[in-house]
Amino acid sequence: MLWGKTATFLEELFESEPEFEGAILEVADALFGKNRFYLDTKKKIGAKGKTKNIPDGYLIDLSSTKEPKLYVVENELAQHEPLKHIAVQILKFSLSFETSPHAVKNIVKEALVANGAMMSKCQEYASRNGFENVDVLLEHIVYGENRFNALVIIDEISEELEKALMSRFKFPVEILTLQRYRSKSGERIYRFDPFLSDVTASREEPTRKGLPPLDPSEIDTIVVPARDDGFKEVFIGENRWWAIRIHSSMIPKIKHIAAYRVAPKSAITHIAPVSSIEQWKDTNKYVVSFAEPASEIAAIPLVPKGHVKAPQAPRYTSKERLEAAFNLDEAF
Repeated sequence: MLWGKTATFLEELFESEPEFEGAILEVADALFGKNRFYLDTKKKIGAKGKTKNIPDGYLIDLSSTKEPKLYVVENELAQHEPLKHIAVQILKFSLSFETSPHAVKNIVKEALVANGAMMSKCQEYASRNGFENVDVLLEHIVYGENRFNALVIIDEISEELEKALMSRFKFPVEILTLQRYRSKSGERIYRFDPFLSDVTASREEPTRKGLPPLDPSEIDTIVVPARDDGFKEVFIGENRWWAIRIHSSMIPKIKHIAAYRVAPKSAITHIAPVSSIEQWKDTNKYVVSFAEPASEIAAIPLVPKGHVKAPQAPRYTSKERLEAAFNLDEAF
């Protein structure tokens, strides 16, 4: 239930995948965020005689000026026994993608041509970032390094499914949940966490020091909130930090881990190089092991009523940005 002074909203389950996909299109701008474009196109991919299937759509991610990405999308309802189905579908997507990248490129380009506004934005991105045209941009995305990325959009995610998706594949699989609520008057609202909202910079203006917003391609550090007892016993005592939720697409990027000491310290005080990131026991979380003991740094404090709030969950930044920061507003 979602309660407000003027209305109460009860969860309204989706009855079919087409209905669910309609909701995704309705909230697409807010769900995916700026500089990401969802293409609701369903066409078969895969080479002749090889694995073939039909993705539910594609997401072009141009949030980074240096690392444009394409996500192959699977939309699913939890009531449809998703564990086996989603795992199999994603595996098939990856096999089909690898055997027919030219077909994928053509499908994406056709969808962009059919949507003039999205095509114009892709053209502007290409022009600003050194790509001759959209064709060259798509070639870079589809044939480049780490080219296959999967995105699962589902109405409810179980821990079992999340564990399966994080442990079975070597390529990134991101997960979005979207739920719908309705009031007695028929008004609908949706509940979701925007795609990679804790990765993409929330502000567009430079910091006080004139630093531009952090580009996702620059990320190499994860900042974790730590209470004193856990910080001393684990971060310092065990040279690791465990039971962390981490985006699968961020794992290959993370080279350092920093500790944000919660109140009363309210500051980032230590950083360590990372040696490995592995699944934490039989859970949907990770353990980060250090290559060497954490080093103390000049405290990077929280700014009272500042732009950046006290971290309640892992945040992403760069070691270079941390080294230049005098406070948390400049760290992210």
